[in-house]
Amino acid sequence: MDFVGRFFDFPNQSCFVFGPRGTGKSTWLRATISNAVYLDLLSPRLYRELAAYPERLRDHFEASRNSRTVIIDEIQRVPAVLPVIHAILEESTPPRFILTGSSARKLRRNGTDLLGGRALQKYMHPFMAAELSRFHLERALLHGMLPLVVASDDPHEVLESYISLYIDEEVRAEALTRNVDAFIRFLEAMSFSHSNLLNISNVARECHVQRKVVHSYISILSDLLLSFSVPIFARRAKRATVASSKFYFFDTGVFRTMRPRGPIDRPQEIEGAALEGLVAQHLRAWCDYRFDGPSLYFWRTQAGTEIDFVVYGTNEFAALEVKNSQSIQSADVRPLQTFAFDYPEVSVVLLYRGESVMMIRNVKCIPVEHFLRCLRPDRTIREVVDASIALAK
Repeated sequence: MDFVGRFFDFPNQSCFVFGPRGTGKSTWLRATISNAVYLDLLSPRLYRELAAYPERLRDHFEASRNSRTVIIDEIQRVPAVLPVIHAILEESTPPRFILTGSSARKLRRNGTDLLGGRALQKYMHPFMAAELSRFHLERALLHGMLPLVVASDDPHEVLESYISLYIDEEVRAEALTRNVDAFIRFLEAMSFSHSNLLNISNVARECHVQRKVVHSYISILSDLLLSFSVPIFARRAKRATVASSKFYFFDTGVFRTMRPRGPIDRPQEIEGAALEGLVAQHLRAWCDYRFDGPSLYFWRTQAGTEIDFVVYGTNEFAALEVKNSQSIQSADVRPLQTFAFDYPEVSVVLLYRGESVMMIRNVKCIPVEHFLRCLRPDRTIREVVDASIALAK
């Protein structure tokens, strides 16, 4: 696979770059930052040295004083070097440190202060559709958008190995849980919660553990960056809303690989959850890569009226509904109309699997594939919608 440009930009100051394994952090660093001191803590020899003598970090970059950037990959493996980095950053002319990690759990667990605010925290996500010269919606729904999967000739095998890697290397090796078998059952149970309200009691009953264990497992998933939650939008609420958040695995391919299928599983349910999750991970990346930092929410009343996504920020207020359907009926836009009645300032959009742009009761209905192809951090949602309409013509 040819090198793919990313919307992610490294800041000019020191920063943490978090992201699940396979999102391309190391590849992007090596390709875009030259003349840097590069330290990979996945190297057994370097790991042993710095774990035993963190102060030797100075020796590695002081020998290359011409380099003003020090890259340390998988920083969570040796959190003991962070106080050394902190001390270096206090000096008059410190280098820029770029510290990548696939988990912040071990850093927080050891009481690390993440350099006391002297380094920004950035996140790298799976590919966005607009980053690829060729984007195939059907392939993305099956295999997701992880760079190492997109580049593979056997994406299913890579995804199977990827999940095993996290269980073995992250969960088992770092002793995040003593009962790995229960954690594996938990992962399968959580696949049924993807794109749904999170019900802790149901998950605990499904995987035969206590509620507090499920809470700890969800914390592990979040800290390993394997999942995220979308909170409820409740600003100036005129109707009673639910209190729970919605749960998503960070990548649709990971969800599809974990989700069991059998005779009583309806394919359209899995397809619908996969499509909503794909839109969710794109919007999440779009929010993180934007300069003005909008936030992602959903909206659901206690009466059951729901909007899949609400984007809200300084320059953004949009509501988006996702339908895994080739056609749209008037009833499909009613939740958006209800939300727009409560919030007249909002822009409302329905994304669906068809190919035509339609206007139904003042709601723009556009092909979801066009929307994802046009979604770029340098565009507002309104601009993305306009570009999607132009692409459909």
